[in-house]
Amino acid sequence: MTSLAPLLQAFFTDRLMTQRQASPNTIASYRDTFKLLLAYVQDQTGKTPSVLAISDLDAGTITGFLTYLETVRGNSIRTRNARLAAIHSLFTYAALRHPEHAAVIQRVLAIPTAKIQRNIVSWLEQGEADALLAACNQETRTGRRDHALFSLAIQTGLRVSELIGLNIADIHAGTGPHVHCLGKGLKERRTPLLPPVLVILGSWIKEHGGPADAPLFTTTTGHRLSRDAIEQRIRVTVTTAAPSCPTLKDKRVTAHTLRHTSAMKLLLAGVDTTVIALWLGHEQISTTNIYIHADMTLKEKAIAKVAPPTATAAGRYQPSDSVMAFLEAL
Repeated sequence: MTSLAPLLQAFFTDRLMTQRQASPNTIASYRDTFKLLLAYVQDQTGKTPSVLAISDLDAGTITGFLTYLETVRGNSIRTRNARLAAIHSLFTYAALRHPEHAAVIQRVLAIPTAKIQRNIVSWLEQGEADALLAACNQETRTGRRDHALFSLAIQTGLRVSELIGLNIADIHAGTGPHVHCLGKGLKERRTPLLPPVLVILGSWIKEHGGPADAPLFTTTTGHRLSRDAIEQRIRVTVTTAAPSCPTLKDKRVTAHTLRHTSAMKLLLAGVDTTVIALWLGHEQISTTNIYIHADMTLKEKAIAKVAPPTATAAGRYQPSDSVMAFLEAL
């Protein structure tokens, strides 16, 4: 019986940090996955994580864990699949180091990802975005910070992890003003800043008063904002803005909604999707195409350019071959 603890430690230090040089966000996501998994197994078996063996994480256990994520924790299919991807990565690494567990490993690797239903993306119309920004209380430090944060997110479309990771030095106000961020896969990206947003950020940085390497957006105690904190501030601000903008009551607004808003503003302005993909840091243009599907204006313009088909004589199709007739009759 092979202990899981050395494998898990080597997976993080050797595989993720040394070989793959994974980003801090990836490491944090994988860490959270295994914290949840080991706590689930301990609850099910009574075994503490330090005494678990690789064989304790068989396909049945992993499948039960995935079901637990969806039914008990209420995680989305996308989150469930992200957790499974982390587990698959560990077991792929285990296959090279522990061939004696090949049967268990193969069964876990055979667990499929769940099919994701792609919903039409949600974004803020201009009036809704203005209402959200106006709802930030400019009389308080927290409100001024939120106003700067939301303004930057709506204009640049940065991911919430990229917003969290920003330092003061990442805002460049000289010639060609832009924000520099470290995106997925440790890829650097520079996104232009418009003058109004640059003024807002300049005021916030002056109030912040920290050194260049200090986090740009911080809590009242000076710590870097967390993902949960940003989402909570968005919810609070949306609630405040809803009375003046009733359409916000029917929308679930998250940090990703602000990212979608930036993309849709670019699309409606006629910017090519390849440029939008570069702007958002998408690795594949197909990811950016979701915004085209979401916009009815573009579809209406496309239909207007299509001439109605020439009328054809009415009649019933008659298959010209016996095999085709058979298939037609099915």
